[in-house]
Amino acid sequence: MTSPGSSIAVNEAAEGAAVINNHSGLHARPAVKLTKLAKRFSAAVRMRIGPHGDWVDAKSVVKVMGMRAAMGEMLYFSADGPDAANAVQALLELTRRDFDEGSPAERQFKGQVASSGFAVGVIARPVRAIAIRGGTIEPKIARSQLERAIACASRDLEGLLTASDRMASEILEFQLEFLKDTKLTEPAFEAITQGSAAAEAWTRTVDRELAGYRAADNEYFRARTSDLADLRDRVLAALNPDAAAEVEIPEGAVYLAEDLPPSRFLELDWSKYRGAALLGGSVASHVSMLARSRGVPLLVQVAPEAGELLNGAPVILDAEGGHLVAYASGSSLQSAQKRISARETKRQAADFYRTLPAIGRGGQRIRVYINVEDPEQLTRVDPAECDGIGLVRTEFLFRGVQGLPDEETQFQFYRRLVEWARGRPVTIRTLDAGGDKPIAGLTPENETNPFLGVRGVRLSLARPEVFRQQLRALARVAVLGPVRVMLPMVTVPGELEKAREMLAEEVDNLTRDGIPTRMPELGMMVEVPAAALTAAAFDADFYSIGSNDLIQYTMAASRDCSGVANLYDARNGAVLELIARVAAHGAASGRDVSLCGEMASDPTAIAPLLDAGLTALSVTPVALAQVKFAIAEHGRKTE
Repeated sequence: MTSPGSSIAVNEAAEGAAVINNHSGLHARPAVKLTKLAKRFSAAVRMRIGPHGDWVDAKSVVKVMGMRAAMGEMLYFSADGPDAANAVQALLELTRRDFDEGSPAERQFKGQVASSGFAVGVIARPVRAIAIRGGTIEPKIARSQLERAIACASRDLEGLLTASDRMASEILEFQLEFLKDTKLTEPAFEAITQGSAAAEAWTRTVDRELAGYRAADNEYFRARTSDLADLRDRVLAALNPDAAAEVEIPEGAVYLAEDLPPSRFLELDWSKYRGAALLGGSVASHVSMLARSRGVPLLVQVAPEAGELLNGAPVILDAEGGHLVAYASGSSLQSAQKRISARETKRQAADFYRTLPAIGRGGQRIRVYINVEDPEQLTRVDPAECDGIGLVRTEFLFRGVQGLPDEETQFQFYRRLVEWARGRPVTIRTLDAGGDKPIAGLTPENETNPFLGVRGVRLSLARPEVFRQQLRALARVAVLGPVRVMLPMVTVPGELEKAREMLAEEVDNLTRDGIPTRMPELGMMVEVPAAALTAAAFDADFYSIGSNDLIQYTMAASRDCSGVANLYDARNGAVLELIARVAAHGAASGRDVSLCGEMASDPTAIAPLLDAGLTALSVTPVALAQVKFAIAEHGRKTE
């Protein structure tokens, strides 16, 4: 029994975790500092690497050194005793101070911007470990294992597909078709017959396909390597489900990996990440498309040295200037925080303009339409926020696993768009297949240069049975609202006239059959320099400039090729002159001219576009507020 006035030591427990950021990890000097600090407290202190490591005595330098804890690993501390909380807090602070050894020097890694954004965070490398070797080599059993694994991977993809929007579904369907293709799977089964284990047979088979895609001249096909690698790894994970292990995601994570397969992108909870940086990848890849559509900052082709960064390394993700900055200096961090603050202020200012008409120089009304490729996008946009739909990309209708869409399927798709617009114009582009958008069974195979081959309206005129179905659906939906039909890749006036003749014929056919129909306005995309230079020769009802193709055809530089990225310049004088020529012709002839490429969604490009004479833009829905704000800013600066 204690005497009156004496104190009783009350035991307590505490725990915490911190990432090792110093380059050398928990080597001799940090280990001595840590154990000396731990000994100052009467509490029993333990530590381990990661949430499942073995606990060791934090007061034993031998045990601490024996952990061989490296940079990027998470240290977990646990203490029991009267001063447990103070002990854990002190050890956490020492770790976060890099054991008082000084911070590493700032390092910058150049990359390509695939999806614009800016963030400050820490590296997260949630890599799934997948066994490649092992397993039975008894052919019947190994074949059954691979069949079950492929079926399991297919179910996983189908599950993702049911919860995805049209863009994501199209990408997932592409992968599912690969898994169903016996040309991919049969060589693996043949290797099993010859005595290979399932995992080895599957890996070798898919890696051979990967090698072919990596060696392709076309950037689009090289970008598909990520899809194939994803299929390989999904099947391997299904063959050995116990091999996959996820790394804990730290707060403010920036995903860093060699590549990021599209289905993996769709599985991740991006609310836990501030962006991603990939050592490989391509701005033309499916994952880049997904990142842009969801507003996830993404760098690709980041300098390989960035692969040395480990979990927890502090970084600035500059997906505007194209840099990943690790261990930023105080001045760099200060600058980054100012940029983040300025971006937030600008975002709030832009939101003010979201529901307002866009007013430019001298009070001129600038029409701002939206681009649509999936009706689900419309659930996040109020039609009152825009002047209508300036571009509907219909090729996504044609790339599903069920084959080409019939007339009724297309009509119902277009009808939903018209009903959403509530009387505002809806501009629907006819099928723009070919180039970097091949469609099985429709586009020509093995073209030497598909970008200069049978694509856009050329393909439609070459396949009249497919084109006429689309024209019939468009003529029917034109009865419901102000629908405009737009032809892609028009190069010579004869293409426009032939399409007009076919459209008129289908209107007559529908009328004879007693089906309500109307002849819609027929316009053209201006994407080819020849069309831009001779716009007056085309009897189009309206013009829409496709800046993506116009830039690459004018500059002879693919927008998806990193080697000529410096030439793919939206602000090049030749490009702007072509845009100005088309705008001038429209103004002189009283015909509507808009621009619907990615350039229209770039706030920094708004001023030169307006200066070129454009009075209408069609943008991605997420860019509406920023573009309207940029228009207002341009008007104020030029008054």
